[in-house]
Amino acid sequence: MLVLGIETTCDETAAAVVRVDADGHGAILSNIVLSQLADHAPYGGVVPEIAARAHVEVADRIIGEALREAAVTPGELDAVAAAAGPGLIGGVLVGLTTAKAMALAIDRPLIAVNHLEAHALTVRLTDAVAFPYLLLLASGGHTQLVAVSGVGAYAKLGTTIDDAIGEAFDKVAKLLGLGYPGGPEVERRALGGRADRFAFPRPMAGRPEPDFSLSGLKTAVRVEAERLVREAGTLTGQDIADLCASFQQAVADMVADRTKVAIGLFRKRYGEPSALVVAGGVGANRVLRATLERTARSSGLPFVVPPPKLCTDNGAMIAWAGVERLRLGLVDDLSFAPRARWPLDEAAAIIGSGRLGAKA
Repeated sequence: MLVLGIETTCDETAAAVVRVDADGHGAILSNIVLSQLADHAPYGGVVPEIAARAHVEVADRIIGEALREAAVTPGELDAVAAAAGPGLIGGVLVGLTTAKAMALAIDRPLIAVNHLEAHALTVRLTDAVAFPYLLLLASGGHTQLVAVSGVGAYAKLGTTIDDAIGEAFDKVAKLLGLGYPGGPEVERRALGGRADRFAFPRPMAGRPEPDFSLSGLKTAVRVEAERLVREAGTLTGQDIADLCASFQQAVADMVADRTKVAIGLFRKRYGEPSALVVAGGVGANRVLRATLERTARSSGLPFVVPPPKLCTDNGAMIAWAGVERLRLGLVDDLSFAPRARWPLDEAAAIIGSGRLGAKA
């Protein structure tokens, strides 16, 4: 089985071909990712119109490169999968429309993939993790703890009530005058800082529901930075490093506490999870990964996280989600509409309010 995956939900244009062998294991034959980082860096964030236009300009080329690297012709594909949401609607529209055209041209099934589901299932491609497992999904504007019982079977145990982890890292970076994207820059600066210099709060710690909150922590960083500027006139390089390290450690401690609660809740509702899984771009943060690995070990669970290049957005995860759905006969009509918002657990109550609550 050969499936092409197309990813255009944000600021990466990506395409990949994944093969499934007779034993059911997957292999990535190609995985081409073109980042738009340079296009958005001057604005300190992703500009939706620029992102959509860039996808239009390069999508055909990236798909062609993925097919050539995999040594696969379009006619050899068994299906075409594309991220159909959630994401920036202009970009989602580009990838999904391209996939529809290909599927129609080669007479193959279209598979409209939930971008979050693709992150959730990646560990089944890389590590063959069995259902059910506990997932910490921390990707861009999403932070959720999810019970994954099967393809299409997701139960949200906890989510953020305000900022997502990735958003908080980006906002702290902007507050401190660091570069874009903020997450990697905060992590880099934290390497030279003292994580114990500032006593930042650990929001929601000890609460019985495994939800997150980061707005208060973000405010605490701002208040401390403003105090330092009032006292010394400026922030030194060491001040910035210490602020980054203290903030990052506070996030790691909060995530560990929330995850422990979710493990207990999972066991109560669903039995023993096969593993604690981390997915999404935040999973590339080394401090968070190490902290969560200790959390899993102390709870008697295997800890599984994809390689860093498969934590961030890519086409291979879309192709694999397409494989998982195709094996179950879950294909889509060419009338499938792109979705800016598409929660994994559509039956769950929305926590929070306005823009952030609605996307949880």
